Amino acid sequence: MYEATHALSSEQRRLLRDVQVCRTAALGGHLYACDQHDCGFELPLYNSCLNRHCPNCQALAQAKWIQARTERLLPIGHYHVVFTLPGQLRPLARRQPKLVFGALFSAVRETLTLLAREALGVRLGVTAVLHTWTRELLFHPHVHCVVTAGGLSLDGERWIDRPGYLFPVARMKAVFRSRLLAVLQRERAASRLTLPTDGAQPDGAGWTKLLCSLPPKKKWVVYIEAPFKRSTHVLSYLGRYTHRIAISNQRLISIGEHDVTFRTREDDTRTLPHDVFIGRFLQHVLPRGFHKIRHFGLYAPSGVRGPLRRAQELLGDGDRDVVDEPNDDELPETWAEMLARITGDDPLVCPRCQIGRLREVLIGEPRSRGPPGSPP
Repeated sequence: MYEATHALSSEQRRLLRDVQVCRTAALGGHLYACDQHDCGFELPLYNSCLNRHCPNCQALAQAKWIQARTERLLPIGHYHVVFTLPGQLRPLARRQPKLVFGALFSAVRETLTLLAREALGVRLGVTAVLHTWTRELLFHPHVHCVVTAGGLSLDGERWIDRPGYLFPVARMKAVFRSRLLAVLQRERAASRLTLPTDGAQPDGAGWTKLLCSLPPKKKWVVYIEAPFKRSTHVLSYLGRYTHRIAISNQRLISIGEHDVTFRTREDDTRTLPHDVFIGRFLQHVLPRGFHKIRHFGLYAPSGVRGPLRRAQELLGDGDRDVVDEPNDDELPETWAEMLARITGDDPLVCPRCQIGRLREVLIGEPRSRGPPGSPP
């Protein structure tokens, strides 16, 4: 057993236990039966573990999150920007992930805030999502951002568009590098950030050596993609990235007696021994309580009733699609209705007779951790 032969954090141990029982009878569930008497089809639906790193448990959480963000998304185009942690700092991130990932977010926020003031005199809206993996499950921390193509003037009187390009990439790299190192240095000065030492050299010498090993500013990786044409495209992007985990069930091709084969990119695959695969998967488990999705500027929670509302007033409907006004008398959307809206297929149509509908006839062990999964 992997847990018996490897040193794991409490979050990693919990994930291994949760994945083993997710969508099984161990967590209880619901039994659905076709309402056509001559059909006789029954389908047990077991509860989810709801671990945020579980491959089975992200679809509904993602849909609910996207629905909530729709109300705050400004009706304009957004840029896609990616900030990558240099390889020389990845061992430090493995050792103190909460601190280094927090520093990465701080550096991203400070970089975009500074450049927005410097170049445009505005406040941007930013949603940032931390990913720590490559398609081969290697450790590669980076932050995906969607950034408004323009911003609210600092005096709050005008909306200033930025449709052509966001900022010069060379300038973004330089500021990102200086901001990240400044944040890490503050953590060192407060004795929160430490380097491993074998006693042969003091911690200060190790820090100096680490700084000297970093690439020059022009080699730091900052990627900017042309802005999404419509704000609705931003939601499609967020739907792909916000609740994505290191690997999903859809990428698993086969699980053999000694190894696992999974899809990387397009038709490429990779086969790894069981222990290597599990080890790569577990290295992407985030520390308890760490928020991998954050909002800055106009999208910050503190700006909802102030700057964000003012920006919404100035932009009006913008490029927002016209939707029916919600009816306050309508009942809240059920999980089945939500899945039908997202996928276009009614999950409660009987898969056997294609005529009847699945009705809940028995409830298993009561739970308060949310609905079960959807019928196949």
